[in-house]
Amino acid sequence: MSIHSSPQKEPVESAFSQKLSLGEGNTPLVRSRSIGPSLGIPNLFFKLENLNPSGSYKDRFASRIINDMKENGLKTCIATSSGNTGAALAAYSAAAGLQCIILVVDGAPRAKLKQMQVYGAELVMIHDFGKSEQVTRQVAESLRTLTERRGLPLPISAYKYCPTGMAGVESIAHEIVNTLEEKIDVFVPAGGGGLTLAVARGMLARSKKGKVHCVQPQGNDTMATSLRTGTAARAVSRSTTAISGLQVANIFDGNEVIDACQQLGGTGYVVEDEAVFKWHRELAMKEGIFSEPAGAVALAGLAQAMRQGEINPERNYVCLITGSGFKDLSTVDARFGLPDVNPVSTDEAMEKLRFMLA
Repeated sequence: MSIHSSPQKEPVESAFSQKLSLGEGNTPLVRSRSIGPSLGIPNLFFKLENLNPSGSYKDRFASRIINDMKENGLKTCIATSSGNTGAALAAYSAAAGLQCIILVVDGAPRAKLKQMQVYGAELVMIHDFGKSEQVTRQVAESLRTLTERRGLPLPISAYKYCPTGMAGVESIAHEIVNTLEEKIDVFVPAGGGGLTLAVARGMLARSKKGKVHCVQPQGNDTMATSLRTGTAARAVSRSTTAISGLQVANIFDGNEVIDACQQLGGTGYVVEDEAVFKWHRELAMKEGIFSEPAGAVALAGLAQAMRQGEINPERNYVCLITGSGFKDLSTVDARFGLPDVNPVSTDEAMEKLRFMLA
């Protein structure tokens, strides 16, 4: 069952005249066929943000900020990224004719780096950026000084740095509410917290139509436990999670996330990396959804909520699938244990086929 959750997009002629778009947004909301029933959650839906043009929800962010830059006659986009933001900004910069320079986190997946480069972005990788709280803060603040001096925005996907771009991400919540209308719980993966805050603000703008829950990997618990315990967000000295894209040792939007989620009645969940990798595989093999590992974090949080007795089967549950699995094939190689595929003779192929069908 696939549910498209927003009104039809404008005709192509109108869209071109009004703004630069690559077709972002209006992603499908798909009912779980296997995982939901197996968990005892009949109304589980996946919001397929992996189907955006560059393969993640960050296209909503890039579309908004690049259009704003284009309208203001700016020619250069300078940003930071662990992968998805950079790919989205590179794609929309290419379409807008902007120069794009991305400072990337240490150890960003090769597939994401290549995707940025394919769109023409220039990359600089900084040692310990994204892992060390001190280095990450230093990079962000240095870049803020540089962009302010040049009269440029700073497209880091956090309200702290780029509220204009993040406002575009709030449309995820609007699309969910347009379809499910009420009794909605949205589970959101979090690194710096921008996505969680965007979904929460989108819900608050729709008269508190749903709860928003913040899910973080154990090695980057800057706000999830704080949300559950009612305390302030806290940075970690070093992010140790292996989940690409969620390695944000700083709190960025953390306290705002806690406040917004509390207003909606949401809470926090902290999940182990191994649980995320398990659900990453289950999504592909049980639902036909190929996400990057970060896209399975919300589902890991939902499964934990079920174990803790915090699920009401009468409510609608939505897990955000934030990015495409094609962005992190190294994890597939390391975790799925897939056999090599090598050419064999026709006779050997037929023998293998008979064995498979036995």
